[in-house]
Amino acid sequence: QVDVGSEVSGVIRTVEVDFNDLVVRGQVLARLDTDQLQARVSQANASLESAQAARRQAAATVRETDLNFHRCERLAQTRMCSQQDLDQLEATWLRAQAAESITLAQVSLAKANLQADQTALSKAVIVSPIDGIVLSRLVEPGQTVAATFQTPLLFTLAEDLAKLELQVDVDEADVGRVREGQEALFTVDAYPDRHFPATITQVRFGSKTTEGVVTYTTVLKVGNDDLSLRPGMTATAVITTRKVEN
Repeated sequence: QVDVGSEVSGVIRTVEVDFNDLVVRGQVLARLDTDQLQARVSQANASLESAQAARRQAAATVRETDLNFHRCERLAQTRMCSQQDLDQLEATWLRAQAAESITLAQVSLAKANLQADQTALSKAVIVSPIDGIVLSRLVEPGQTVAATFQTPLLFTLAEDLAKLELQVDVDEADVGRVREGQEALFTVDAYPDRHFPATITQVRFGSKTTEGVVTYTTVLKVGNDDLSLRPGMTATAVITTRKVEN
């Protein structure tokens, strides 16, 4: 299962899918209202244009002060420009260069802010990260989602119901005989007379204790081509650890 949420806050404008709908990667699941996000992008664009204009102005000032300084430097050789004027023009030229560096940094900051706002705007469209089926839909049009402290959950998707994973709790007394690759049969309450085959793919080392009983989660691979099994069902498994013929 894959939980799909929203990284940005806003009001849900439309919900494009419903329970049990088949979806493909990149398909739109929901759309948020983008008026405020679009306004932030426009504001960031204006800030970038202002910073770029300030950079051009600073570059012109650098050019002007550069010409004045070098002109005085040449005239100083014939004593037609005093040393004091030359020093002042050099300081002005250096300050203009520093001011230009500041405007370049401001342009970079404005570009970064614009990129962040554009990214937030793009995330106002919630798309499916996988090919699968919609298990749950937790939002309705007009609902407000707030992503301030944690990502709000909008949808739960199942990637491929034809291939399921069964997690069973193996008692600590039996876990030493359980290995990857062993076969198992399990039943579910919906089909009490039917035995489903499965294969162990993982025996986890981490334990859990429930009412004083220590168990280890064991993962089994299950085929579900006819889609008779559903996520969340309770199963009872019998694992074959050894066979003795005759």
